[in-house]
Amino acid sequence: MKRREFLNVAAMSGASLLGLRMGIAPANAQGRNDVIRVLLEDSPNTFDPSGTGYNPASCNISWNVYDRLVTFGVKPVEGKEDAFIYDYSNIVGQAAESYEVSEDGTTITFKMRDGATFHDGRPVTAHDAKWSLDRAVSMPTSKAQLGTGSLTSPDQFTVVDDMTFQITLPQADRFTLPNLCILFPAIINSELAKEHANDDDPWAEAWLKTNEAGGGPFTVSRYVADQQFVLDRFADWQSGDVPGQARVMAQIVPVASSRRASAERGEADLVRELSGRDIKDMIDAGEPRVLGISNPARMVSIALNSEMAPFDNKLVRQAVAYAVPYEEMFASVLYSRGTPLYGGSEETTEAVYPQPLPYAQDLEKAKTLLAEAGMADGFETTFTIDSSLGTTAEPIAILMQEALGKIGITVKIEKVPSAQMGQLQTDRALPMYIAVGGAWLADPDYFFRIFYNSTRRWNYGNYQNDEMSKLVEETRFETDEEVYKAKVIRMIELAKEDVPLIMLWSPFQDTVLSGAIHGYEYMFHGQIELRPLYKS
Repeated sequence: MKRREFLNVAAMSGASLLGLRMGIAPANAQGRNDVIRVLLEDSPNTFDPSGTGYNPASCNISWNVYDRLVTFGVKPVEGKEDAFIYDYSNIVGQAAESYEVSEDGTTITFKMRDGATFHDGRPVTAHDAKWSLDRAVSMPTSKAQLGTGSLTSPDQFTVVDDMTFQITLPQADRFTLPNLCILFPAIINSELAKEHANDDDPWAEAWLKTNEAGGGPFTVSRYVADQQFVLDRFADWQSGDVPGQARVMAQIVPVASSRRASAERGEADLVRELSGRDIKDMIDAGEPRVLGISNPARMVSIALNSEMAPFDNKLVRQAVAYAVPYEEMFASVLYSRGTPLYGGSEETTEAVYPQPLPYAQDLEKAKTLLAEAGMADGFETTFTIDSSLGTTAEPIAILMQEALGKIGITVKIEKVPSAQMGQLQTDRALPMYIAVGGAWLADPDYFFRIFYNSTRRWNYGNYQNDEMSKLVEETRFETDEEVYKAKVIRMIELAKEDVPLIMLWSPFQDTVLSGAIHGYEYMFHGQIELRPLYKS
């Protein structure tokens, strides 16, 4: 399938009103058809793909400025015209033009792409891959994640020659290649970065936070924190089709109503982070164009602390799961902009996760389960919400408060700042709260490893189960597909029965696009993939 048509368009003189508002001087402004204008809610806080404390918005820069050895392929989104999504099952070369896995799966050899250069003209070599991977497994932000793919030590990375790079593994690990596709193991211009390193900062963290040393399809030409950033096309990019537009101008507009107004007036080509209500209104009006794509590895749940009374009793957790007003929440809070993860089958036949849990609102069943748990008179508890979740958290909490009140559970709603919320999750101090999570990788056993077994904050339900822990360890290196499937199905059955997480939905990533934008591609990180976008 042909992804892009390169169109020669006449440049328009001068800068648009939006361009002027973004601080682009008329002498430097591109013609309107050479520029893609983007409105975002949040500002990137670092350029560094492994930056400490990076926020999701930073992916909009680092993902598009840097390449990785390999990346996920793409496939069309079913039922969506001119829209694509990453293909987790298809890993293709990027900075490496090819790779080869040994028969026993313990050695991966990469052939670097001939002729590829960094933005300053230096060639991209195996020495850069070595320094970049050494850095990625040493940085606190990325080392734990890469460890899930057996990438743990610089000793595993070898420069065979200038254009050949090799990774050795203690045993075959199917998470290794997918981990090389994610944000962290970007290939950095090592010679440039080392010029800004020192004994106290051997990986040039301070410099790479606000400077880029990449070889990807775009360069950073302007950045003003909390206001805007501008990315310019790197015409010598060798790792794919050269992007169709010369410049991407992104403006940070925190107020959703302002982003909506700009989208409706056609002042921007791509607008993100609008509410379900805004999106519904636009769809009902028939314009502008809205693309809603569900991330297969992202979910919104109600977490129940399975090690804190009374939620340490699974009958209580099941009772709460049957009390949730799922349909009302989905329609009134999310405006049906997502994939439901409730009302599923009790029988498990597919080794796919997340999949809908077998719960729907049944207040009588909820009361019966509470009585069986010895709590027929109910109890009091707290429902905590993260203030950063905006317009969805509070109505979810209010609907839960009302529904649980009908089965005798008195709920106090508590709103806390995002930073405090993270610490409370880490401390396992919350009885019940809204959890929003997404997995870097899409394997079902990886999902259970992170959300149902980890000792870190992402085990939102504080779920402790010896059988689950054993299955998580066994499935990681399982090579027999039928054995793997059986073990994953058992993990799904445990999640359904023990329900430390009451899954609600996988929300759509709704994006408003002008009619001139083509080649939209949804990547796993949920931020903007600029490589394939073009404007006619």
